[in-house]
Order: sequence, then structure tokens, then C-alpha cells
Amino acid sequence: MSLARFNRLLSRHATVKSAALTAGRPIASITFDDFPRSAWSEGGPVLARHGVRATYYTSGSFCGRTVEGRVFYDADDLHALTAAGHEIACHSFAHQPTPDLSMQDLEADAARNAEFLKPFLGGGRAESYAFPYGLASPRTKRFFAARFTNVRGVHPKLNSGRVDLALLNAISMETRCWDSAAICEAITRARHDCAWIIFYSHGVSETPGEYDSTPAMLSEVLGRLAEARIEILPMREAVKTAIG
Repeated sequence: MSLARFNRLLSRHATVKSAALTAGRPIASITFDDFPRSAWSEGGPVLARHGVRATYYTSGSFCGRTVEGRVFYDADDLHALTAAGHEIACHSFAHQPTPDLSMQDLEADAARNAEFLKPFLGGGRAESYAFPYGLASPRTKRFFAARFTNVRGVHPKLNSGRVDLALLNAISMETRCWDSAAICEAITRARHDCAWIIFYSHGVSETPGEYDSTPAMLSEVLGRLAEARIEILPMREAVKTAIG
């Protein structure tokens, strides 16, 4: 077994920040990782039509850049997101797998992204974090759990009963694993179990890559959540509602 696979398995079972969901009702969150500019330019209007605010996980090193043909956000996008009531969250600065980094490197990267985000957060700090590539270890879970109210991974499950706020589960909306029937079933279970259901993608485009969603896919998820009467909140608000 590779070290990366061992860390993935161990991180799911080594609870670091246990909490009980006490809201007594289901809650949903919509999140975007990295984030490509299309998550805002194409995804933003879809969210606005549904009256939904989302969480945008931001890696400072991507600001204003095009990497391997993918256009990322810029400073104007971050200001516009804030003005629209969306959450700007942390996704590291350099977007490296955290289990590969020393404690010194984790500290330096976290400080650098916090400084980068400060002007867009009114001088404050991000409350939410997502692991780059969804890769975590017990060591890095402890590191980020001490710095954020909630930390998200990519394990495809609901968050129900007692949860680990250092590695919350999330369901993909990406084209590479899109399954409309499975998403509908997950939303039904979330309503029944009073769970916190978190969705994630990267970009939003009519010509999506495998890690992106189309506007129609995003709209379908939002519509199904509305039909189920599940309130959709950014991560920083959802965690406060979910655990009281």
C-alpha cells in the first residue's frame, strides 16, 4: 500500500474534531475548489437565479493566472464574490498535497495564503478550508482543525450524526463522476437523516473538463435541493447552524 493511500484511509478513521449535528434539519452547501474563473463567471449567474450563496476555496498562487489552459480568478472576481455574499475560503497558497509538507512548510504556506486573502476579507481570516486534491493525514488534519472552524475533504458521503469537522465529506458535481440518480438519492437521504450534504466542483462551463460541471448540472443540484426544501448555506454559516 502506498503512503498516500495509507494516509487517505487513516485520515478518514482518525477523528480529530468530533461534533454532533444538532440542527434537527438538513443543510446543504455548494463549494468550488481552486477556483477557475468560470466557477464565478458562469456559475455565479446560476447561483444568483436560485438565490444561493456558495463557498469558493481559493489558492493565492492561482490569482490572475492561466495554468495548463485553465483561466483562474483574479482580484476583481474576489471583490465581486464578497459583494454578492459568497464565502471566500482557504485552499492553501501553493496548492500542494498537505501530507507531503513539513510542519514548517505548512506554517509558511498557511501564513502566505492568510495574508493574500486578508484584503478580500476586510482584514479578517478565512473560516473554512479544503484540502488540495482532497489529500489529508492525521497530522495535517490536526494542523488545519486548529485554524479553521471547518475543514473539507472529498470522501463521497453525507455528514450525519457525529462528524469530524477536520475532514467533512463532500459529493462531487464534476462530469467525471456525475450521476443524476445518485445525487437525487443522496439529497433524499440527507433530508431523511437531517444531514449536512456538501457538494463540490471546480469550474462551470458549457464545455466542461472532467473536474468541472455544466451550468445545467449545477442548476439541477440547486433545483433538487429546493424541491427537498433543504436550506443552502456557505460553509462558514452551515457549520454554525449544523452544530448549534
